[in-house]
Amino acid sequence: MLVKGRIFDIQKFSTHDGPGIRTIVFLKGCRLRCRWCCNPESQRYDIEDMVQNGKTKTIGYDITVGDVLKIVQQDMPYYRRSGGGITLSGGEAMCQPEFGLALLRACHANGINTCIETTASVPYETVKQYVENLDYILMDIKHINSAKHKEFTTQPNEIILDNAIKIARDAKSLTIRVPVIPTFNDTEEEIYDIASFSSKLHNVHEIHLLPYHRLGYDKYVGLGREYTMGDVKTPTKEHMEKLKAAAESTGLKVVIGG
Repeated sequence: MLVKGRIFDIQKFSTHDGPGIRTIVFLKGCRLRCRWCCNPESQRYDIEDMVQNGKTKTIGYDITVGDVLKIVQQDMPYYRRSGGGITLSGGEAMCQPEFGLALLRACHANGINTCIETTASVPYETVKQYVENLDYILMDIKHINSAKHKEFTTQPNEIILDNAIKIARDAKSLTIRVPVIPTFNDTEEEIYDIASFSSKLHNVHEIHLLPYHRLGYDKYVGLGREYTMGDVKTPTKEHMEKLKAAAESTGLKVVIGG
């Protein structure tokens, strides 16, 4: 319980980050630098300052597993009624394995359902330990082409795709999520390729297509960082339906949003 981790937010009553009503714990630190990231304050492990509404806010603080657990336990009645629980997010929650794993184990010990949002861009020795302590996994697959993946995220995708195969084999429940980003992966061919790969994963039946948005733009300004997506627009509803149809042709259930 005295294990400490570095987080930047705890969000209650989420209904879009795993089944039921959930409490999301956002961890600091990520290996990727996705151009469209809506939580740029999560990327660096360092505690940093961000200007919001003209005021400087400190982003990031250290907290013990025990103190997080106390906050999560406040909403136990909602979890029981809805099938919810805790979701680890970030950043990349697998980048702080000592803290993340200790928190998941403490939640299970107290009857709390566990979930993670991840790219699984770490060695499988670490991933496997997470899988053993998770009831649900929401995993991003952003592109099949490694060169384009690296161009837009700074990292190749071989370890991610390899981990997806292993996670699908070992996990209780795995859902694939795809952030749909214009200029990066928003063609029918690219979405079909991701869905085709996902459809071959063991026990994966559903894929979520998440339309790009600019809600993180002000955070880049507040951090004094460049927002490199420029004036790229959110995909239209009509375009998302075309991408959905392309993904559905692989036999998967496809949800827009989620």
